[in-house]
Amino acid sequence: MARPPGGSGTRPKPGGWLAGACRNRGRALRLTGTGFAPNIPPMSGTDKAFDRVFWLVLDSVGIGAMPDAAQYGDAGADTLGNTARAAGGLRLPNLGRLGLGNLHRVQGVPPAVAPDGFFARLAEASPGKDTTTGHWEMAGVALDRPFATFTDTGFPADLMEAFRRESGFAWIGNFAASGTEIIERMGPEHQRTGRLIVYTSADSVFQIAAHEETVPLPRLYEACEVARRLLDPLHVARVIARPFVGVPGAYHRTYNRRDFSMKPPRPTVLDRLEAAGQPVVGVGKIPDIFAGCGITEPVHTEGNADGLRRSEEVLRRGGPGLVFTNLVDFDMLYGHRRDAAGYARALEEVDAFLPALLDAAGPRCLVLLTADHGCDPTAGWSTDHTREYVPLVAWHAGIPPGGGRDLGLRPTFADLGATVAAALGLPPSGDGTPIPDLLP
Repeated sequence: MARPPGGSGTRPKPGGWLAGACRNRGRALRLTGTGFAPNIPPMSGTDKAFDRVFWLVLDSVGIGAMPDAAQYGDAGADTLGNTARAAGGLRLPNLGRLGLGNLHRVQGVPPAVAPDGFFARLAEASPGKDTTTGHWEMAGVALDRPFATFTDTGFPADLMEAFRRESGFAWIGNFAASGTEIIERMGPEHQRTGRLIVYTSADSVFQIAAHEETVPLPRLYEACEVARRLLDPLHVARVIARPFVGVPGAYHRTYNRRDFSMKPPRPTVLDRLEAAGQPVVGVGKIPDIFAGCGITEPVHTEGNADGLRRSEEVLRRGGPGLVFTNLVDFDMLYGHRRDAAGYARALEEVDAFLPALLDAAGPRCLVLLTADHGCDPTAGWSTDHTREYVPLVAWHAGIPPGGGRDLGLRPTFADLGATVAAALGLPPSGDGTPIPDLLP
């Protein structure tokens, strides 16, 4: 059984389990040297079940507590189901036709008599419930130990002193907090003194908040790069730049957020596709989550609506390879802020846009909709992520109307990455097993 993330702040030894990962450095997006997979040949059209895969992550849309959820303090979590109940029902006719109501009880979304898509429930094999762990596992790298967390202790004094010295910024905070609450509480002092606001959460994150008129964005990002380098030996998953604007009492965060992630410890399906000469377009925060590894084209977005539009634009360009999108508003704007009404609206907005995406995908594209963890907006016990199963809803033009079915419970998110690899003609590698029903 997976262990919950610790809060002791104990330092792992440098190097070890995440050393020697992607050879990208800085913001470069191409592998250097011989790459990870020099023996993977370029694929021809006849080698592949599909020409393209569109992989859409509805960030934090979990579908019920996993058996070990109580160890994470998340017994009773059900992001999708509880959101629907809190909203008095959801209007999701397109996802419903693909089988979402067959997969999970969702008020307002009845089971389809003859669903048009395939659907499955995915369990997280890795310990944890954070963005990095979930996405890495999806891409074929399941972890056997959690990232380090500093929820109860804050970050060590010598680390914070090194950050002050090397970044040139003094700081305030250094404790676990809600991001919106800490900028309201400390924003005025930050603007008066220029000190950065540092905070963490139950996740493995070092977050730095700064007002865009007090600290220019390039300086904030430079400070995050310093923190990223200092935190690698401590195995902290992400450094997150949290810029905000406004005035005391009316601050709000902006879409100039950036994530500075550790690099995956071994090749993901993204690296393998890139090494085989296939395009990998990362839309939203996907390039940040993988530290640029395996991404041939990053596409910045400003929220769900922009992410949907950008994804449609990329799909309508045509071409082979992978389009991998993360829609962050579910998590950032509604899950952590425990806004069930906003979460419900966001789900309905994605559902309304879905026909355009399926049309843009084309006849030889496999479409996969999933999530990376839960973030139940009705959870009164915390404002953190929740340990949940995630959905898989899959479609391609070769499924006859009403020809979808339940694919059951898959033991790891990594089955997604294995399926993507097989769909695009790569030999087996990494964690996970391809889902044969999705590979005609």
